[in-house]
Amino acid sequence: MDELDSAIVRLLQEDARQSNRDIARKVGIAASTCLERIRLLRQRGVIRGYHADIDLTALNRGVQALVATQLRPLTRDVVDAFERSMAQLPEVIAVFSMAGSDDFLVHVTAQDIDQLHAFLLERFTSRREIFAFRTSIIYQHRSKQVLEPLPAPRH
Repeated sequence: MDELDSAIVRLLQEDARQSNRDIARKVGIAASTCLERIRLLRQRGVIRGYHADIDLTALNRGVQALVATQLRPLTRDVVDAFERSMAQLPEVIAVFSMAGSDDFLVHVTAQDIDQLHAFLLERFTSRREIFAFRTSIIYQHRSKQVLEPLPAPRH
């Protein structure tokens, strides 16, 4: 990626709804060049999609938590089944496969603490493959909206 691609990506991260013409004007290139660059960025997998930033509280999901989970036995079938089943639950925002003492980190939402507690009892304590889990409540969540490419490593 060159500086022009980085500028285009930065603008799309700030507002993916702006027109190709506006992006082209802001980076100082022709609209056709900008369209081609965006197409190539999608083709190379740099741009994977366009998403809406949703306020979880507005969806009655005011409580967020991270659930660090350990599985046993740690076999491919158990891991795959756990990951698939968690990803299908409406309370789950993301499932992270981890290295270290925890096997997964599951980002969940709930209406309130009571609903979170009920969810954990129903979905985590009843599963035989879950050896242990710890829940951390998230007080605030701020996501970095604009990511810059990191420099290539020097050899």
